[in-house]
Amino acid sequence: MVDTVNKDNADTQQKAPRFTDKPAKAGGIKSLQSTLKSIINSQQPSTNIKSLLKANQDKGFDCPGCAWGDEKKGLIQFCENGAKAIAWESTSKTIGEAFFSEYSVSQLRKQSDYWLEYQGRLAQPMRYNKETDHYQPISWDDAFEHIADQLSQLDHANQLELYTSGRASNEAAFIYQLFGRIFGTNNFPDCSNMCHEASGVALKEAIGIGKGTVTLSDFDQADAIFVFGQNPGSNHPRMMNALRKAARHGCKIVTFNNLKEVALERFASPQDPIELLTPSATQISHAYYTPKLGGDMAAVRGMVKAILEQHEHRLDETFISQHTSGLDAYVSEVNNTPWSKICEQSGLTEEQIRQAASIWADSDKVIVCWAMGITQHKHSVATIGELVNLQLLAGHIGKLGAGLCPVRGHSNVQGNRTVGINEKPPAAFIDSLSHIIDKPLDKAFGHNVHQALHALLDKRSKVLICLGGNIAQAAPDSERVYQALGNTQLNVQIATKLNRSHLYMGDDAVILPCLGRTEIDRQTSGEQYISVEDTFSMVHASMGNVEPVSSLLRSEVAIIAGIANKVLGNDLVDWSSLAADYKNIRAMISACLPDFNNYESRLDNAGGFYLGNSAREHNWLTETKKATFACHPLPISVSPIADTAVDENMRHKVLTLQTLRSHDQYNTTIYGMNDRYRGVAGGRNVVFINHRDAKKQGLSDGDLVTITSIWPDSVERKVDGFKVHVYDIPEGNIAAYYPETNPLIPLDSIGDKSSTPTSKSVAVYLTRQTTARII
Repeated sequence: MVDTVNKDNADTQQKAPRFTDKPAKAGGIKSLQSTLKSIINSQQPSTNIKSLLKANQDKGFDCPGCAWGDEKKGLIQFCENGAKAIAWESTSKTIGEAFFSEYSVSQLRKQSDYWLEYQGRLAQPMRYNKETDHYQPISWDDAFEHIADQLSQLDHANQLELYTSGRASNEAAFIYQLFGRIFGTNNFPDCSNMCHEASGVALKEAIGIGKGTVTLSDFDQADAIFVFGQNPGSNHPRMMNALRKAARHGCKIVTFNNLKEVALERFASPQDPIELLTPSATQISHAYYTPKLGGDMAAVRGMVKAILEQHEHRLDETFISQHTSGLDAYVSEVNNTPWSKICEQSGLTEEQIRQAASIWADSDKVIVCWAMGITQHKHSVATIGELVNLQLLAGHIGKLGAGLCPVRGHSNVQGNRTVGINEKPPAAFIDSLSHIIDKPLDKAFGHNVHQALHALLDKRSKVLICLGGNIAQAAPDSERVYQALGNTQLNVQIATKLNRSHLYMGDDAVILPCLGRTEIDRQTSGEQYISVEDTFSMVHASMGNVEPVSSLLRSEVAIIAGIANKVLGNDLVDWSSLAADYKNIRAMISACLPDFNNYESRLDNAGGFYLGNSAREHNWLTETKKATFACHPLPISVSPIADTAVDENMRHKVLTLQTLRSHDQYNTTIYGMNDRYRGVAGGRNVVFINHRDAKKQGLSDGDLVTITSIWPDSVERKVDGFKVHVYDIPEGNIAAYYPETNPLIPLDSIGDKSSTPTSKSVAVYLTRQTTARII
């Protein structure tokens, strides 16, 4: 009999959200209450409490949430969303043969994403039966044999796409790319293609390395921290402790964020008894600006213009002459940019921009942070180049308490790229791999996510293997993504929980259940640990401490090695040996990547080890061997409207949409229906809109609307049943949650040079619904 609460009464459609006032502060007792609720709902609270005390600790496991770094000191090194991630994954509920016998794939497609994952952990390997439309059990050996058989039938290796989620360990990511490259493909689409790809491109162009230049300790020494396009209270809550500590020490935090986020206004640390139990909180932002969507580049350009006009004495001429190139051309571009265009594009006044420039100029040590509010625009690479320019002017790279800090998402997304998950592999890395296995490997570029989806749509690619993640809901243009997955001859998903990517396939699909971060990983040589890299380039060990929820689970490493052994055999690589003892994988990584010399012994250090950063050391790995000032004109317009796509009579109705996460989710994983920090409860179909825009369009708080996007093709993209919420957001801009609004983002609306989806810049219009479509 199916559980009547969790299964028969499935949450198959959105409920009507309720609106309340935003809280006066973030964190505090509400954060603690939410954490405890998540632990209780996991149905094994005592186990998860023990797990939380091991989270982000030396000799413990790395939180499966965000990539923010840790001090590795104190009993509590987790945040509210980290606790949710751990409890969500470490549930005692499991699904296997009985569940999949009850539900066909067609039935499962009708359920919400929340419902799918809430059913519990995947407990055994399953294979899709197209005739019955049900998944059925398959043994591990048969699953590996079946995958090998399908791959052997491909016309060529580039018909295989190998997707990676950022949560995969260094060890799993390394042997995954090793398997793919020996098979013959460099098709490695991964989640970073959809989030921080623009950061990597811009930083490599400017400073020669696609990583941030700061460490966690720099936040303790900064005089000012500028935060652009980021909601850390929801997406990187552990960052709030660093910002709170800095603010209390007198550091001035300046925020540029399209929406007012309460955490960046006032934050109460749940670890501070006074702030936990009283209305007391720490003011975070010294100044808070709300630019237009896409207007951050103009805002920074204005800051530079003000600095050149009023604070030229703050330029570090010695640093500039010794370490940079391209200043003259950039200064000319700045001088030729009129204040009128800067203010129009940024949505800020000249006075506001000059105020921000003064704070920067009055600070000897400045950190600049940014996240996806910056990276998911057409001109994101140029915008990040502008942020780098700002820091180069005063030599704020390679200086203690100063630098560049792209705040990454998933806990090891940066590590994945470091150890080889890259569709554009560096030639030196391929040469090293070739030397180790004594076989020449292809150096041709493979597919990123955008290219892989097109290859699947065109049926040029035939097999998709996903190492974690949920590409169906992470990627834009949902209907086309579902079609792309539906074109596969084989869809293989390595996962801990059921998600929508498992439900779209062609003739065949296999689900391979893997261990979670908190679970003990036993191989033939004994219990194993993995390693991960945080956003500060710190590499540390992670080791689970609880028994696996099912005896049929295998580690990601063991699964990849099992596939590789069946497909490639052991002639070039002893895959069984790699799976038996992960030290053997780390030895290969160490041999390939000089930064990982003495990998094993360095992991024994408390907190792991620092990989280093060439730009921080003023070693510029650029063509000129110097840091390069980017010289880009401001965009013609920050509006995403295509001139040929909008009828003149419709133009005044068009708004710019950004998609974002709620406080009760992480990436595509939805933990609940609330967004406490924005005053939303009980539902997710919400559209945030400025009160003047609502009035112009005849809308009131609570009205239901259809959102339709605009793109110069013949595809209709719309979602309906969204409840209007009047909110503090700049005029002309609206916001709504993803993945619910992913169907609105055209697959080919991508960033220049990065191919990142323009999820923060979607041209849409609203149509009021006369009949409610949600309950």
